[in-house]
Amino acid sequence: MQETLPQTDATSHRLPLSGLTVLDLTRVRAGPTAVRQLADWGADVVKIEMPDAEALGGPRDGPDFQNLHRNKRSLTLDLKQPAGLAAFRRLVAKADVVVENYRPDVKTRLGIDYPALKAVNPRIVYASISGFGQDGPYRDRPGFDQIAQGMGGLMSITGLPGQGPVRVGIPIADLCAGLFAAQGILLALLERERSGEGQAVETSLLQAQIFMLDFQAARWLMKGEVAGQAGNNHPTSIPTGVFRTRDGYINIATTGERIWQRMARAIGAGHLLDDPRYVTGAARSDNRDALGRDIDAALAGADSAAWIDRLNAAGVPCGAINTIDAVFADPQVEHLGVTAQIASPRLGLLTMLAQPVRLSRTPSAVTRHPPEAGEHSDEILAAFGFLPDEVAALRRDGVV
Repeated sequence: MQETLPQTDATSHRLPLSGLTVLDLTRVRAGPTAVRQLADWGADVVKIEMPDAEALGGPRDGPDFQNLHRNKRSLTLDLKQPAGLAAFRRLVAKADVVVENYRPDVKTRLGIDYPALKAVNPRIVYASISGFGQDGPYRDRPGFDQIAQGMGGLMSITGLPGQGPVRVGIPIADLCAGLFAAQGILLALLERERSGEGQAVETSLLQAQIFMLDFQAARWLMKGEVAGQAGNNHPTSIPTGVFRTRDGYINIATTGERIWQRMARAIGAGHLLDDPRYVTGAARSDNRDALGRDIDAALAGADSAAWIDRLNAAGVPCGAINTIDAVFADPQVEHLGVTAQIASPRLGLLTMLAQPVRLSRTPSAVTRHPPEAGEHSDEILAAFGFLPDEVAALRRDGVV
């Protein structure tokens, strides 16, 4: 079921973050991911771009840009000019949140760092996303997702044993840093309700990636175990992984003795339960490769779809390994309504990912098409109190 929403703000006042104004200085992915979380839940997001941003027209028309920047309005503003900086500070005075992902030294040089903007608006929540943190020996290094995946340990545990480091197929450090930043912004806004004061919110690609190591990090921190590559096998719960069927591959997850027993019987391999190599979890882990071959042999007699049905009916977690197109054709995915549509005046009807969280009374909504550069400059400046002659002067001087 795909939700089609009109190009309107009629629902905005009903969304959880309606009434909040966010100034978006972000670029690339981590920052825009954070801001998209706010925009989809009703915040009025003003995306601030350089006046020559339309020179990026090719990437702007691509699915990546379009998916990241829905529900935003665009204002072009040259912050390197004194008049542009003065205009930005007038916006800050009435805003709730500023989000940026410059390198730490850049915002200080521009005069838009947190101390400078706090002096303009003590209630401002100022969120910063960087590659490695706002201070420390790597603070001035340029950040990039794959660099964080490597430095944060993820690439050392991804891929087949002995294959060499492998990056994850999505920019997971970028995405998680953006999600954590959005969470931090919401926490700061909640705390502001009590204190009346804003604060700085900071995260980095490196911190986000390390946090996402989760139990693999805990294995080292608490037991001194350094995880390695396990390929498609689960590092600790065996047999859990990818198994070959007559026509392809499926995922099977067996955690605990009871599910292991159900799985063996469901695939017609009950004899494995008496095999001394597999009688305990530790034994199955030690003999994981042999066990994998035995399971593959049992699965060779039927197609993937049949095994998925049979194993799930037996209470054994099992699922297909879908290509991206097959993901969106899956009946459960269609039922969940994971996409939303919005009409773009220039690009036509756009289909995008919807938020994966539902609120029963105030669900998220896609109400604005991804903006053209500066599409809303005049209306934004007017809403912030700029008079027509002031806007004309900014345009004349190339500030807007």
